[in-house]
Amino acid sequence: MNYVSAEHLTKSYGIKVLFENISFHINEGDKIAIVAKNGSGKSTLLKILMGKEIADSGTVIINKDIQVVLFDQEIDFNPDLTIDEFMMTLDSEPILALKNYHKSLHSTDHDFIEKALAGMEAHKAWDLENEMKQILSQLKITDLEAKMGTLSGGQIKRVALAKLLTETRAEHRHTLLIMDEPTNHLDVEMVEWLENYLNKAKITLLLVTHDRYFLDSVCDMIWEMEDKNLYVHNGSYATYLENKMIREDNLNATIDKANNLYRKELEWMRRQPKARTTKSKSRIDSFYETEKVAKTDTRKQGLELDFEMKRLGNKILELKHIDKSFGNKVLLKDFSYSFQRGEKIGIVGKNGAGKSTLLNIIQGFEKADKGEIETGETIHFGYFSQKGLTYKEDERVIDFIKEVAEFYPLANGKSLSASQFLRLFLFDDQTQYSPISKLSGGEKRRLHLMYILYQNPNFLIFDEPTNDLDLPTLTVLEKFLQQFQGSLIIVSHDRYFMDRIVDHILAFEGEGKIKDFTGNFSEYREAKSKEDSTEKAVVQKPEAYNENTQPTFDSSNTNKKKKLSFKEQRELETIEKGMPELEEQRKKILDQLNNESDYEKISKLSADLENISEQLESHEMRWLELQEILGEG
Repeated sequence: MNYVSAEHLTKSYGIKVLFENISFHINEGDKIAIVAKNGSGKSTLLKILMGKEIADSGTVIINKDIQVVLFDQEIDFNPDLTIDEFMMTLDSEPILALKNYHKSLHSTDHDFIEKALAGMEAHKAWDLENEMKQILSQLKITDLEAKMGTLSGGQIKRVALAKLLTETRAEHRHTLLIMDEPTNHLDVEMVEWLENYLNKAKITLLLVTHDRYFLDSVCDMIWEMEDKNLYVHNGSYATYLENKMIREDNLNATIDKANNLYRKELEWMRRQPKARTTKSKSRIDSFYETEKVAKTDTRKQGLELDFEMKRLGNKILELKHIDKSFGNKVLLKDFSYSFQRGEKIGIVGKNGAGKSTLLNIIQGFEKADKGEIETGETIHFGYFSQKGLTYKEDERVIDFIKEVAEFYPLANGKSLSASQFLRLFLFDDQTQYSPISKLSGGEKRRLHLMYILYQNPNFLIFDEPTNDLDLPTLTVLEKFLQQFQGSLIIVSHDRYFMDRIVDHILAFEGEGKIKDFTGNFSEYREAKSKEDSTEKAVVQKPEAYNENTQPTFDSSNTNKKKKLSFKEQRELETIEKGMPELEEQRKKILDQLNNESDYEKISKLSADLENISEQLESHEMRWLELQEILGEG
């Protein structure tokens, strides 16, 4: 089934052409990722598909039988609503049915109660509320009575994501789900859960993400937007990189041929008289086409840096017995570490574990409760925070960078100009002379990053640098950091980025404990998983014998269920026996409700139904917990 067809789309802002004459199709079941540098038109294309923007030319046809749902960077909400109320503002028939059902429990209107129950059946809404709560729980949103206005930016993003996922489950129509950077503000466990969720869900997906592991896990097609064109790559991120390299090699070969022809044709043009024949006019037109190809700029791919970094002394940075708490929450407890020259450290842990606090203590922005910090005299920190860029509204990009220095020094005695350094980070000549205020959000973040690096620090500290950065910029940044000779600390949830850059992990594991691990992020996760499995596999000390606790052994189940205690085993058996009975009771109540006209009986049956549903939900959750224990055996 075809969802979307777009033909010959063109979109410009002023003199800047975002894309020109592009065509594409989205079919049912497609899971597509869009890759492009910031400012190339990704968000604009999504808005055109949502009907929020209009293309300059071309056509977009969206199948009338589908709904298009967008998870955007900008979240609209009423700050006075609770999380639960915000979730229930969904405009879908199953949600409306669920809201009416809750109202009917406190109503005396016989007709309204009957309609509410019929609506629940018609829209298959009985399990929707449970699914909604499970999604919120996975995204670490537990206090549903909290006001939206009291939440942090990351919490708001997670609640909005939960609402979107609930909407796709609630709607039984065909859905095109559009997601713009869904993994921002999610920790690794949440990202992995979302990967699994999207993989299993029968949805059609159009995704913008910088997380390459997430992209590879979820998507099977990549759209690359570059130089006003759209290129389609079927397969993984590695396939996209290979195809892109082949295309660029072919382009460079074409440019070389065009340069040779251009030189010859330029000489001919100079010799031509002013009066030209039709034949010569055709050749002149061809000359200008050749000139256009010959002057294609591919320099952004070819810049190499050989740093002349500011000298590092013998002492880098040493932390001794650092403690830090906020109220009863312990973030750092007796933490000591001596940073070495050239060390690239990744800091990982759940949101709120204390990672950013450690960065602030290192730089003196925040005081430790206890302990000592010794910083080498030659250390020059470069700190990329999540706060964003400070600039004058009318200041041009090139002037902003030149405030730091006119040139960036290289080890061979040469240097890069501010303009060349900007080009390295994908700012073309036109953008360099544009006001900073005209840049997209992602371009401003890229400029902020470049501004830090251009100051030539010898100790870099990055707090979530990959959020809102595009993949081309991340590739340039990775190349830069791999060549970087100084010390480096990165806080990031981007698994691919961490694996490419860091060789040492400091893991915040809660209650002030920080694990020191030598290796990259994936190696740490693998070691942590094995460690957790070993701890859970330790056999508990047997209980003293009595007639109520003595287990009976079943040889067929010994290996499968060896990790459950006798009490848990009996609980599992009781649940597995009781759930079908509850399901049968629920079905009988529903049948009675459908055939009952007496108001008092309907009211009692409705209360019974709610009670049975709550018991079922409780049994299902406990059954899942016990099955998870078994699955880890």
